[in-house]
Amino acid sequence: MKSEIEHPNSEIKYKHIFFDLDHTIWDFDKNAEETLHELFILHRLQEIGLPSADLFIETYTRNNHELWAQYHTGVITKEELRDARFKRTFIQLGLHPDLIPADFEDAYVRLCPTKTNLFPHAHETLQYLQGKYTLHLISNGFKESQQLKISGTNLDGYFQHIIVSEDVGVNKPDKAIFEYAVKLAGTTRTESVMIGDSLEADIYGALNYGMDAIYFNPFSVPKPDDVPVQITHLKELTLLL
Repeated sequence: MKSEIEHPNSEIKYKHIFFDLDHTIWDFDKNAEETLHELFILHRLQEIGLPSADLFIETYTRNNHELWAQYHTGVITKEELRDARFKRTFIQLGLHPDLIPADFEDAYVRLCPTKTNLFPHAHETLQYLQGKYTLHLISNGFKESQQLKISGTNLDGYFQHIIVSEDVGVNKPDKAIFEYAVKLAGTTRTESVMIGDSLEADIYGALNYGMDAIYFNPFSVPKPDDVPVQITHLKELTLLL
């Protein structure tokens, strides 16, 4: 029987915690950086005109974040995201389209999910929370990648349900994915809280559905006034919940 811990900022006693995965538990940017450094060398990108791995990674990261924001809100598809992120990066860095390595996206998709960097204190925090709540994941990430990330970092045992948007047919912030997750967990929105890094997908998605949310803000960007609770380190959850 899971204990009911009163949230310090409300009268609600949560029973279920829903986590985002990428950029919240699994350190997407750090894992992508490791992957891209390896692929920069493997594909000899400097020899075909790219000046440095760091500039390549910086440009890719900016493009990838922009495209994921569009994917979250249904502006582009998974296929369009994957087709655009490296092509756009190479072209912005002055590479002729004919010189773009044809298999670069496939190589990235194979390698990146095998990386194992998590945010600090991820396991410690999840172990603590698992003793008090039932934990779940809600991810907009791509199904074939998410299970590799979860199994490769030994996260499997923490979560009762792993909900991937591709299986549901809608992405966060659509209310339907939160409704699906809550029903699957056999709980209610008022007994649940969402924790994630994306204001649009995780925080406003949950709040608009009627579920409380905790904003994971590891880079301490200015918090909007309408976001009630934030943390900058996962370990803060052991004091908050």
